[in-house]
Amino acid sequence: MKIYVTSVYVDDQNKALDFYTTKLGFIKKHDIPVDGDNRWLTLVSPDAPDGVQLLLEPSGHPATKPFKDALVADGIPLTSFQVDDIDAQYERLVGLGVVFTLPPTDAGPVKMAVLDDTCGNLIQIVQMVAQQ
Repeated sequence: MKIYVTSVYVDDQNKALDFYTTKLGFIKKHDIPVDGDNRWLTLVSPDAPDGVQLLLEPSGHPATKPFKDALVADGIPLTSFQVDDIDAQYERLVGLGVVFTLPPTDAGPVKMAVLDDTCGNLIQIVQMVAQQ
């Protein structure tokens, strides 16, 4: 068994597509109309085009907004993405106007930062660091 797809609940799929592709650098894998304005809209890492897909899931279910709001209020990221050089990614993303709620911070075996995806979520980026 392996992970095929994972979801991020987004307030606006078009806005999320723009943010996750132009800012974070993911690439669109599938964009299939489902019902109304909703789509099966998935992204992948350019380093793994056949790897795990990130579904930009519409936040239409009534439980989604309270769930997302509670996570944001408590400063808890919805998901986490790995990067090779967190300081370089932080500088690049800040330069693109991305807002961080936590700058790069040492946290044991990882260095992490938390950003606002503009679609109702906090997203963590992490860099694995060598053990001393």
